[in-house]
Amino acid sequence: MSILKIAIQKSGRLYDESIQLLKDSGISIYNGNDQLKVTASNFPLEVYFLRNSDIPQYLLDGVVDVAIVGDNLLVEKGKNITVAEKLGFSKCKVSVAVPKVFKYKSLNDLDGLRIATSYPNTVIEYFNSKGMEVDIHQISGSVEIAPNIGLSDAIVDIVSSGSTLFKNGLKEVEVILKSEAVLAISPEITSEAKQILDKLQFRIQAVLRSRKSKYILMNVPNDKIALVSEILPVLKSPTIMPLSQEGWSSLHSVIEEDTFWEVIDQLKDAGAEGILVCPIEKMVL
Repeated sequence: MSILKIAIQKSGRLYDESIQLLKDSGISIYNGNDQLKVTASNFPLEVYFLRNSDIPQYLLDGVVDVAIVGDNLLVEKGKNITVAEKLGFSKCKVSVAVPKVFKYKSLNDLDGLRIATSYPNTVIEYFNSKGMEVDIHQISGSVEIAPNIGLSDAIVDIVSSGSTLFKNGLKEVEVILKSEAVLAISPEITSEAKQILDKLQFRIQAVLRSRKSKYILMNVPNDKIALVSEILPVLKSPTIMPLSQEGWSSLHSVIEEDTFWEVIDQLKDAGAEGILVCPIEKMVL
């Protein structure tokens, strides 16, 4: 029987959100004993829990078929790996940071200086594209401390909230790239595994759509239905049901999370009343 092999980070925030995505996609996984490999009980899926930095090589070698990984890591180590789906979580930046006392004016101020990073390939390619050379000091962890101990003049590292930089007396001065979790595919994936991946991706897309949308119900005067419907373009057409009060109907549709409050204001101005908003568990189109 064919099975799809997927790698995820074995600990940390990316692990938690990856496991939640699989569970929301109806995949039952039990990893109570911290195993490095488990098989889903209700879907042909085998999950490998790996070190984040090792995942691109496992994909390139065909040890796993797919992975949930930050696309910043693919830029660094997996240029030949295809991204099947952007997943919308674990968002961060790969940024240049310097000590707060550094009188930074432009990127040219770093030309020829020492930069500590866990992303040497990304850094070299970025500065080369700017016609600059820097002295790379590759560090596998605790990059933020490098300027304080005299190892480097600046760093390039992942930045989420910026609190770690602040604690270490650093400031962000340039963003090299923006990253988020993605579903990445091995170039060695078999046709049988690809068929299973298509089914998994269909489920994931339904989950992701539901996270970006809300179910909305409202009461609308019948002569305002056309106007209100134009404000709600997410689905083909809203569901409309007559109310017991003559001249009014209940209108049901979907609203996008990103534009939620702006659309609510438009709906009220268009005559909608009694607006209720509910979360959506899955959204299959």
